[in-house]
Amino acid sequence: MKFLPYFLASLLFCASTSVMAVTYKLPANGSNIVGEVLVAEVPQGNVSLEHIAALYQMGFSNMLEANPNVDPYSPKPGQKLLIPQRLILPDTKREGIIINSAEMRLYYYHDNVVEVLPIGIGQLGKDTPVNWVTKVHRKRANPTWTPTASTRAEYAARGEFLPTVVPAGKDNPMGLFALYVGRLYAIHGTNAEFGIGLRVSHGCIRLRHDDIEYLFNVVPVGTRVEFINEPVKVSSEPDGALYIEVHQPLSTSEEQINSEDYSPLTFNDKVKEFLLRDDIDPAILQQELNDRSGIPVLLNPIEF
Repeated sequence: MKFLPYFLASLLFCASTSVMAVTYKLPANGSNIVGEVLVAEVPQGNVSLEHIAALYQMGFSNMLEANPNVDPYSPKPGQKLLIPQRLILPDTKREGIIINSAEMRLYYYHDNVVEVLPIGIGQLGKDTPVNWVTKVHRKRANPTWTPTASTRAEYAARGEFLPTVVPAGKDNPMGLFALYVGRLYAIHGTNAEFGIGLRVSHGCIRLRHDDIEYLFNVVPVGTRVEFINEPVKVSSEPDGALYIEVHQPLSTSEEQINSEDYSPLTFNDKVKEFLLRDDIDPAILQQELNDRSGIPVLLNPIEF
């Protein structure tokens, strides 16, 4: 299967599965790859891919990328699913919080581990920031929400009339906890957890309730926060293995969103240099650039 080692786990879904960050010990040998891909079986009953994603601490987009032939709303009982918990760490400073919009994941580095949580991000035209380094300025439990005039007008156009200040509580779109990063943005909860792994916010970062409560309790004020947008990650491993992880890039126009074609990929300078290596199998590379599975794929299975 795409030349990567799968950890075959015959896992069945159960309602008691706890929702916690997926925690990885940072590699000590210079590697950039952590985790394993799980294989799980869709249970009997009426479940959606979003329900399954939540059980395994994935976002909806992560599951869609890894399982493109699965009905996202009515997966067939007994059908095998890939749970993409193997990943290449972003090519960034491994400190504090890293938010990669393209893969819709938040990375929290501390105490020689990295915890990875799925997120929802900004809609087209209300995009989550990129190429920005800031910090957690303050935290607040039970935040209120002060929608802008344009946001109130947007809601009113569809028959929903917002007050000037939305009071704290379970119906607040900011959820029950918030970490404020700069003047306009926050990492916060939500009252609509189906949006995790989708572009649903007005630019802020959304997390499931248990995830934001956890972050609220463990992330100190002053923690470094970096926003990036890298759909393609690569790694040259210590043993000579070369890997690529490709995610669907964020659409930049309504035309791209409505098109049946994939959005075009862009590569930063480091990725461009990596892809020019003559020990990469071009057929494998092209296949993954087409598939965009969101899972690390080995590019030189013979040479190394």
